[in-house]
Amino acid sequence: MQSVLKGSSGSMAASHVRCHPRAGGDAAAFGHLAIDDNTRDMPTHLRILDTDGSVDADTLAGAAAWASVTRVDLADLGPKLRLWSRRGNIEAARTHIAAAPDPRPSITFMGSGDFHHLAALLAERVAEPFTLLHFDNHPDWVRLAPRWHCGSWVNRVLALPNVQRVVTVGVCSDDLVDPGRKGGNLPALDSGRLALFPWQHAPSRVRRRINDGPGHTWQDGHVTWRNLAGMPLQDAIGAVLAAIPTEAIWITVDKDVLPEHEALTNWDQGQMPLAALLAMLRAAGQRKRMLGADICGEYSPPRHSNFLKRIEARMDQPIYAIDQQRIDANTRTDCALAHTLYDACAGT
Repeated sequence: MQSVLKGSSGSMAASHVRCHPRAGGDAAAFGHLAIDDNTRDMPTHLRILDTDGSVDADTLAGAAAWASVTRVDLADLGPKLRLWSRRGNIEAARTHIAAAPDPRPSITFMGSGDFHHLAALLAERVAEPFTLLHFDNHPDWVRLAPRWHCGSWVNRVLALPNVQRVVTVGVCSDDLVDPGRKGGNLPALDSGRLALFPWQHAPSRVRRRINDGPGHTWQDGHVTWRNLAGMPLQDAIGAVLAAIPTEAIWITVDKDVLPEHEALTNWDQGQMPLAALLAMLRAAGQRKRMLGADICGEYSPPRHSNFLKRIEARMDQPIYAIDQQRIDANTRTDCALAHTLYDACAGT
C-alpha cells in the first residue's frame, strides 16, 4: 500500500533533471532557495500519491531534507479516480490514504490535475479550523458536476466543518464567463465562505446580486474582480493573505495556474508566473502556520476506458506536443515548488 521512496532505484516519471542537495547533504537548494535546518521548527515530510506514474519521485526525494518520503500506491485505482469517481472508489482511496503514515506537515504530490478532487481527502483529515489557500486556473466550484469531480471538489471542502474559508487564487479560465449559467458556486462567493482572486479576468455577468468580497465587487449585474496581475506583487500578496481569517492554512496547487512555458499539464493553463506563485507561497509560510500542502497538475496521457470520461477529456482538455524538454521543465517547476513549500512549512 505504501513504501519509502528515498534511496529507491527508479522514479515514476522519466526526467533528465535532478534536484541536488547543497554541500553537506543536510539540506537542499534551488537557486537562491537555500534551506537552513537550524531555523526549522519541525521536520517536513514528502508524500507521493501515485495515481498515474507522472510524479518523478526520485527527483523530489532529493529536492529537500525531508524527514521521510512515502509513496501511497493508488495506481490500480487511478483510472477509476481520474476526472471523477464514484463513492466506492473514493472510499477505497480514503482507506489507502488512512493506512499510510500521515506525519505533519507534509507536502503531497498527486499527479495530473485530473486527480485534484483527492485534495478533499487530505483536507478532511485536518482536525482544527483552517483556511484552504487554492492556486488554480479554474475555480473547481461547479455544482452541476458529480460530487467527486476534479471540477467540483471545492464544494466538498467548503462543507467540511473545520474549513473557515477557501481562498482561490490565479484563475484566468472561461469558468468565470457567465459563471452562474455554468454552475459556479456563487452562493459561496456571496456568503464570504469563498474568496476568489483571478490573476487576470474581465468582469463576469451574473444574474443575481452578489455581496462584495475580498476579491470582487458587484455592480449592475456584473462582478468586477480584483485582478492580481494589475497590482504590484507585494500588494497582491497582501490582498490574498488579508483574506485568510485563520492562523492555520492548507495550501493546494494545481500547476495549470502557471503559463505553458513553466508547466506541462492536462488542462488549459493560466498566466500566473512561477515567480509570483513562489513569492506568495513564501509569504504565506512566513505569516501563517502551514499544516501541509498538496500539488497536482503533472501531465500524464489520458487513457480512459470509461466512454463518458473519454468524451469529457476530448471536449475539455487541449492536446499538447510533448517532448523531453517540456518534461524536464515540468520537473524543475516541481523542484521549485517542493523547495519553497519545504521552507514555508518552517515559516522561513
